Amino acid sequence: MHGTIEAMFHVERRPLESLAPLAADWRALAGRAIEPNAFFEPAFALAAAPVFGRHVQVFLVWTRRTPARLVGLFPCTVEWRYGIWPRVLGGWSHPFAPLGIPLVDRDLAEAVIAAWLDHVAADRAMPSIGLLPKVAVEGPFVAALDRVLSLRSAPQAEFGLHRRAMLAPDGDRAGYLTQSLGAKHRKELPRRRRRLSEIGAISHDAAKAEPDILPALECFFAIEASGWKGRAGTAAVQSEALRDFFRAAVSGLAREGKARVDLMRLDEKPIAATVAIRSGDMMFGWKTAYDETYGKFSPGALLMLDLSEAVLADASITAMDSCAVSNHPMIDHLWRGRRAIADRLFAVRPECHATFKIARALETVRHTGIGYAKAVRDRLLRRRRT
Repeated sequence: MHGTIEAMFHVERRPLESLAPLAADWRALAGRAIEPNAFFEPAFALAAAPVFGRHVQVFLVWTRRTPARLVGLFPCTVEWRYGIWPRVLGGWSHPFAPLGIPLVDRDLAEAVIAAWLDHVAADRAMPSIGLLPKVAVEGPFVAALDRVLSLRSAPQAEFGLHRRAMLAPDGDRAGYLTQSLGAKHRKELPRRRRRLSEIGAISHDAAKAEPDILPALECFFAIEASGWKGRAGTAAVQSEALRDFFRAAVSGLAREGKARVDLMRLDEKPIAATVAIRSGDMMFGWKTAYDETYGKFSPGALLMLDLSEAVLADASITAMDSCAVSNHPMIDHLWRGRRAIADRLFAVRPECHATFKIARALETVRHTGIGYAKAVRDRLLRRRRT
């Protein structure tokens, strides 16, 4: 099997920041990926590289036929994840990319994953433990990965499982929101829209073309900075590097028809904004912000309802990932679908069972600590918001 895989594919490793010349091949692969990932689209990933990807190496899997075709893209870092041995080959993750599924050609998924693992395992300078963060555990990529690891008798484990809201109509597009909203919200949200309309005229703009999207993004920046993130110093506009990254990523995707910024205005004043990006047939609700002055009217939820209706009206979009935390107080009440997300730890070299057991124990301790830290952080954030 190893020889057959080697005869089919060529694998190379390059720094992320060097991949701009491959953007056309990269985009084509993103369109054929077994699972779409807007955060690994070239426009987004190359914009993120100067801020979050300086040490990221990308494994590229090419077919050996002429002309060669890019069929796999695995952004990774080698890290001392636990501060001590063992080192880990980690999939690329950062705070503004809530999905870590590598790009793998849907027609060759298992063979491409096997080729990547063979290449890593053959390089003794590479770690013997791998970890892919924030993957959809019930999706086709993880199903293919599981089959490959099972054939190798390679141990694996799952960490940090959570379920986040997802718009997944499954054919029932016209009645989705009616069925998804509970009785309370079906009455309450229209009531809040009526109360808001008593203050001024409500309008909804959707910026999609590149000339329109950057001015709309500036409205998002302003709204976000006016709220608790601005008070905490974490709004995107307060960091030059983050602001440049946002602008480059969103405008780059907009050039390809893969981004939109929706604004809710009250008498022409923007009071809520969403930034959504796309890959393949899936949308991702990347960012949302609302003017807290109008918080009692839930303008963020009202705008998300409008955006949901627009997505449902577009038959080319099969689903929309909220990218939100589990049990989100707003979006969980609007969308009934859920997407299971977790980190996947595995042995790159199947014979390294003892090393894997150590890594699994350390990862368990790490996630326990993260859970406590998040609980403390959430309490502090609630205090800041009030």
